[in-house]
Amino acid sequence: MNMPRPPVCFLFDNGSLRAESTQSLRRVAAALAGRTAREVRAVSLLHSSRVPAEELGGRPALLMEPALREFLAAEPTGAADLLPLFFGPGTALTEYVPGRVAELRRQYPAARLRLARALVDPGTPDDRRVARMLADQVRAAAEGAGWRRPKVLVVDHGSPTRAVTAVRDHLGGQLRAELAGEAEAVGVASMERRVGTEFDFNEPLLAAALRLPPFDRGEVVVALQFLSPGRHAGPDGDIAAICLAAEAASPGLRTRMTAPLASHPLLIEVLAERLAAAQDA
Repeated sequence: MNMPRPPVCFLFDNGSLRAESTQSLRRVAAALAGRTAREVRAVSLLHSSRVPAEELGGRPALLMEPALREFLAAEPTGAADLLPLFFGPGTALTEYVPGRVAELRRQYPAARLRLARALVDPGTPDDRRVARMLADQVRAAAEGAGWRRPKVLVVDHGSPTRAVTAVRDHLGGQLRAELAGEAEAVGVASMERRVGTEFDFNEPLLAAALRLPPFDRGEVVVALQFLSPGRHAGPDGDIAAICLAAEAASPGLRTRMTAPLASHPLLIEVLAERLAAAQDA
């Protein structure tokens, strides 16, 4: 008797025009496949297909919707678990992906498509694993700089969705508890925001936070609430430029960025749990 094929996992991020982001996604997918003994395909929602294949070892980046269509054209009754490499419930997870999934279900009614949860759920405050990842990266950055009790700013991209910023604030509170006695202060900030008072929940912006006490002087670790390097979180990215400008404006300020979280081994544990929960749903 043939056992049914396990659902294929499509691990997806938002996408980037930087090759290092796709390379990071692929490393996470490979590690997750090794952990779960499942087929895991690395795909992006947007952008990444424009990265030259020669920058990706000759393998072009894949976008999720065409990759799913190709999968279902070959296996109209196939099963796929869609696993987001996202911190929280932005419009990509509440509108964009569900809309594409609904259309695919209409075209392939016998297919089984399930969308897993994001990495952080403020409704489960006892789960501190992502905050623990941030804390480990903060400690590594501080140790590398020779700092003993720095200030810490958690910075995310910034979002037009209040629920995404709520995840940032939730992680900031958890990180404050994780670093009790190890950090002089822990705050939160966004890299950027949309114009309009309706988006004030993103405040403070990182550029402003680094010009106000207590983060305008001394040793400040900028804890990146980013999963992969790229245009924003890379060593020469937007956040690094903001930090350099702040140091130039405040000669007593020194900053150091953490590594993005995709390199942390605990990420695979969280993703494996989200994948298992989707399969059991």
